[in-house]
Amino acid sequence: MEDPMERIGSEEESGLESTIKEDLSMEIDPPFKENVATAEDWRKALNKVVPAVVVLRTTACRAFDTESASAGSATGFVVDKRRGIILTNRHVVKPGPVVAEAMFLNREEITVHPLYRDPVHDFGFFRYDPNAIQFLDYEEIPLAPEAACVGLEIRVVGNDSGEKVSILAGTIARLDRDAPQYTKDGYNDFNTFYLQAASGTKGGSSGSPVIDWQGRAVALNAGGKTTTASAFFLPLERVVRALKFFQKGGESYTSKWEVVSIPRGTLQTTFLHKGFDEIRRLGLQSETELMARHASAQGETGMLVVDSVVPGGPAHNHLEPGDVLVRVNREVITQFLRLETLLDDSVEQNIELEIERGGTPLSVQLVVQDLHSITPAHFLEVSGAVIHPLSYQQARNFRFQCGLVYVSEPGYMLSRAAVPRHAIIKKLAGEEISKLEDLISVLSKLSQGSRVPLEYISYTDHHRRKFVLVTVDRHEWYAPPQIYTRDDSSGLWTVKPAFQLEFMLPSGVNVEATPMEHIHAYNHQGLTDGATSMETSSEHASAVLHSQNETVMLEDTIAKENVLLRDGQGAAAVANASIAERVIEPTLVMFEVHVPPSCMLDGVHSQHFSGTGVIIYHSHSMGLVAVDKNTVAVSSSDVMLSFAAYPIEIPGEVVFLHPVHNFALVAYDSSALGPVGVSAVQAAELLPDPALRRGDSVYLVGLNRSLQATSRKSVVTNPCATLNIGSADCPRYRATNMEVVELDTDFGSAFSGVLTDEHGRVRAIWASFSTQLKVGSNTSEDHHFVRGIPVYAISQVLHNIISGGNGPHLLINGVKRPMPLIRILEVELYRTLLSKARSFGLSDDWIQALIKKDPVRRQVLRVKGCLAGSKAENLLEQGDMVLAVNKEPVTCFRDIENVCHALDIGESGGELNMTIFRQGRELDLVVGTDVRDGNGTTRVINWCGCIVQDPHPAVRALGFLPEEGHGVYVARWCRGSPVHRYGLYALQWIVEVNGKPTPDLDAFVNVTKELEHGEFVRVRTIHLNSKPRVLTLKQDLHYWPTWELRFDPETAIWHRQTIKALDFVDFRHNPVQG
Repeated sequence: MEDPMERIGSEEESGLESTIKEDLSMEIDPPFKENVATAEDWRKALNKVVPAVVVLRTTACRAFDTESASAGSATGFVVDKRRGIILTNRHVVKPGPVVAEAMFLNREEITVHPLYRDPVHDFGFFRYDPNAIQFLDYEEIPLAPEAACVGLEIRVVGNDSGEKVSILAGTIARLDRDAPQYTKDGYNDFNTFYLQAASGTKGGSSGSPVIDWQGRAVALNAGGKTTTASAFFLPLERVVRALKFFQKGGESYTSKWEVVSIPRGTLQTTFLHKGFDEIRRLGLQSETELMARHASAQGETGMLVVDSVVPGGPAHNHLEPGDVLVRVNREVITQFLRLETLLDDSVEQNIELEIERGGTPLSVQLVVQDLHSITPAHFLEVSGAVIHPLSYQQARNFRFQCGLVYVSEPGYMLSRAAVPRHAIIKKLAGEEISKLEDLISVLSKLSQGSRVPLEYISYTDHHRRKFVLVTVDRHEWYAPPQIYTRDDSSGLWTVKPAFQLEFMLPSGVNVEATPMEHIHAYNHQGLTDGATSMETSSEHASAVLHSQNETVMLEDTIAKENVLLRDGQGAAAVANASIAERVIEPTLVMFEVHVPPSCMLDGVHSQHFSGTGVIIYHSHSMGLVAVDKNTVAVSSSDVMLSFAAYPIEIPGEVVFLHPVHNFALVAYDSSALGPVGVSAVQAAELLPDPALRRGDSVYLVGLNRSLQATSRKSVVTNPCATLNIGSADCPRYRATNMEVVELDTDFGSAFSGVLTDEHGRVRAIWASFSTQLKVGSNTSEDHHFVRGIPVYAISQVLHNIISGGNGPHLLINGVKRPMPLIRILEVELYRTLLSKARSFGLSDDWIQALIKKDPVRRQVLRVKGCLAGSKAENLLEQGDMVLAVNKEPVTCFRDIENVCHALDIGESGGELNMTIFRQGRELDLVVGTDVRDGNGTTRVINWCGCIVQDPHPAVRALGFLPEEGHGVYVARWCRGSPVHRYGLYALQWIVEVNGKPTPDLDAFVNVTKELEHGEFVRVRTIHLNSKPRVLTLKQDLHYWPTWELRFDPETAIWHRQTIKALDFVDFRHNPVQG
């Protein structure tokens, strides 16, 4: 059973918890040795030891094997000064890519490189340049594993709980503690004893030396138990052996080490040391026990017993759990150390094991495997996923065979298909995957946007395969697939393309669309999303092109299949459905939206959304679906559409995000539906006028998760309710300046759809809204609710798209179409009842004029704030009452929208003549308006692992931008990156880099591309709360190149371009700089 109180004594951040239950058996420890050291002895020892202890700040750049991407601090100590070798734990050195610095006692900081990490035991080495230490006099700490004994007084010197130097006292209580089991799916040590003491070490103390009064390291601190002061120390015998191999390899430090091979053998078997009392219950013969006691050291209390065997390993089908190890090569073995010595000295050789199984003596011949051959030293990075051969560590945890294709980090492409971390990939695109090379070969044959089946198994469910559909990224969200390979001579992981990509970007027809132009020809090219189309029979495709007679036959076929579709829906369901439901069902679409982690822009709060949309335009060349922005929040997303009218799933592309209203428009390729689907799917009829009134009857119609229409008749209780949604902790889109429809009854907060009249004409979309609710004093929770959005704004935008907008062109289904621009007053308004306005001093004349304009609402609009950087900023003030625009009274948000829209028709220069009431005075102001497109954020830059963009409207709505210029806004940061290591987190602006202003993205790119690899950079930031800060970080172009992602309206594709990297070529574009 697991005890969550046991933890790995690792880096300060990680704090991994343990999973082992304390051993309750009473075992006899070696004789207690009395301590004779004085306080002066300890003072001298510590004076010698402390300067050789370093604080290690490590950054695991990628998830790999047992470790996730992270940044933290730990401890190490110098064990070879001349060669520059530092000893610490394996979980500090990391099995994967790591960047680390060591800080000595006098605050000298140097770069260290991983030299070795043991495949099994929790120790590893960093190397550094001894000549880089100029101002500190220190000596290496000698290793003395033989000095460890029960009762020995010790000191643990290290970076405990993030402190620079911490010295904890203790006494060794046990030498034969079982290796601690920290977690069921991560790193665990095994096949060794541990030492135990009550020293109470905490996070950050990993790798601390455990010293005696003579200043010798007798053990290595590794972990602890959180519920007690117990600490676990690794014995040093195998550490000494490994160190000697490196000391034989060279006499001094060199920039590139000659790769040293440390022989490590394995049977892929885990042994436990059990007492003779328990072994007798397993069937051990008395004669064998007597022989083992006589042949072993005095005080031996037990023998080694097989605990588990990894499938496919040398001992598979030869050894079983419960087998008692008696001899190896005719030598009695009862201790881990002697067994491991024999295995390490017998790599690729046969050994003979004598065991007892249930009291029956057996002898088996096994070949000792090279442990390094089953320790992965390379990985594939594709779409943010890290995939590599399954290591011995995880094979032991999960009971799988070593070398299988293991998902260390699912990234975007795999997580989008719900493939979890720790999955084992068995099949892709119908081909068996047994090794990483098989996976790379299959990936190289797939085109962008293709959808292929994938089979995997999980360690939580060994016996059943899971089947999912994986969609290859159509947009360039991530770099092309790359192979990282460990280079032990430099300590880096070299990177190269996994294969030469033949990029198959969707071809676009470079055509200008005239108003109301419709393309009636079907596009019969293969579906890149892998959806099954009804035009798979080639005779359908050729029939349209050959003769009129065949065309008639095709139409007959479509008609017959449509009858079958209708019959399949069930006569009872059709009979029970309302007219509105039957009319609107063919127009409804279910959305599945995924946002890549690399492009979580504009404060988007999740990577996955779902909801219901309604088709508002459908022709043979293009379809448009309206949906709320709580389903499609940003344009940098992948959208999949499932149609209620026809069983097919196809991709959609975000073409318009309204800058104010809570709706987006998504386009789809009608030809992908096939001839039958095109005829089955219909567009809804929008009825923007007359506006809904209180007491009107409407039908709420939407889709359940089974794509079945659900409806109910409801009554409008408030057709002009106003929203008051506060800013989230991380600013994101929130609906403002909107009136919404409220009903007496609905289907709950998770149900979206449309509101129709009795004839199925859409009066409003029933949309999802997002807000945050405070829980306690420091935390917030996301909350969703639904309201109706009148369709007048949707109708206006649709008309502008179809008739030809006044904005930039966008490629939609191979046709360039002008998109609309929206003129808005960038001011957040709220309503105040006229009864309250009178108390603020508003005259009776204005109150009567506003009542005459709108006798229902009886309200006046007030200014809550102006968006920073807008033309209204510094003109309108908080609390201003907006009485009239262009001498016409205004009482609702739509009045403001109408006068802004009228500016595009007239020639007023985009300015409004506003009459406002401010602090008892009536004022006339000329206020400018702003023009916004529907593209959303279309450019993002990743620098040192932080994702930066222009300040988006939700940030500007806070009313503050840095005085130094708008700056670049940090939207997200990546784990394991330099900004993670140095603390450059989100929700702040970068306004200067090395003293050079960065008022916009172009200036930011120009400054950062001049920075070199490994250079320390001074960054000045301003937080959302306006607090300035200066920090430094070290640029890492090897693992974290600078890149840009930009939406190209000419191709309707998000393109990625590397701005600066180290020894890397972006095969999509020009070679990178630097």
